[in-house]
Amino acid sequence: MDVETFRDALLRKRGELVGGTAAKPLQWTMENNSGRQGDMADQASGTNEVHIQLKLKQTDAKILQAIEDALNRIEAGTYGTCRDCGEPVAEARLQAIPWTRVCISCKEKQKA
Repeated sequence: MDVETFRDALLRKRGELVGGTAAKPLQWTMENNSGRQGDMADQASGTNEVHIQLKLKQTDAKILQAIEDALNRIEAGTYGTCRDCGEPVAEARLQAIPWTRVCISCKEKQKA
């Protein structure tokens, strides 16, 4: 397994999230929806947009933390090893979700 390929993918994703290309800034959304203009439907729509943007930012923060953890595992030499069972994580899973900490078997056990 070539960890440099995964390091590059993690750094690219981190750059996207930090650069704010994933969504417009929450500050802009809040400022433009704080005027209480329009009818009740417009106001409700604006409030929903603020909530959606907030959820996106929270999700981005979780992914950023997972990316940082994955980069630390690369440095420690433990990247690609399942946190729960200690077995190697399939390369296809790492390609799909390079910040994952668990193999597919352990992930399915978590869901059950």
